[in-house]
Amino acid sequence: MTDERALREKMVATCRKMNETGINQGTAGNLSVRFGDGFLITPSSLPYDTMVPEDLVMMWWDGSYEGRRPSSEWRFHRDILKARTDVNVVLHCHSLFATSVACHHRTIPAFHYMVGVMGGTTLRCARYATFGTQALSDAALEALEDRMACLLGQHGQISLGTTLEGALWMAVEVETLARMYQQALVLGEPPVLSDEEMERVIAQMKRMSYGMGPEEEGSNDVARPRHSS
Repeated sequence: MTDERALREKMVATCRKMNETGINQGTAGNLSVRFGDGFLITPSSLPYDTMVPEDLVMMWWDGSYEGRRPSSEWRFHRDILKARTDVNVVLHCHSLFATSVACHHRTIPAFHYMVGVMGGTTLRCARYATFGTQALSDAALEALEDRMACLLGQHGQISLGTTLEGALWMAVEVETLARMYQQALVLGEPPVLSDEEMERVIAQMKRMSYGMGPEEEGSNDVARPRHSS
């Protein structure tokens, strides 16, 4: 978005949706969006229900900023946006089930095909590092390689997107999968889909993201519009 005021308003609305969906509590989460020669990021220690567009902080790649003090996690927001030119939004929260799994340093395997929406066969968990540090940023970047989301060891989750809507959707999906995984573990370690199957799943997801059906090219039995005479 090139309209800064509209973007700020949309960021505040997204922050409030984080609370409404239950993936964020209090002042724990943070959000950033690529803008101009840097990025906009939520300020430190300000509840979303009292936040207004003017509270959002403009930051540049050298760590300088204008306005309120930025989120303590600004480093991984900056580093992810610099390294991942394929995304524009970084969303971080301490959603309950994702954080519970992260507290055990568990990477979530392909127990369900929807793990593929993160871009690979696993939802990785980054190693633990103190919040707000460069070490945490480095760990997050490593876990996010070729992925659109990751868990942070004993901390929370990070979800990425090209849009605010996409990043929020991804964060909710991470939380849903983490909850499903915990429920599945009640019955024991669930079976894991093979890498070959996950390759097929991810290929179908990519086709659908381009507006096509999930069927492989050359399939005879496909859904198609019915033409009236």
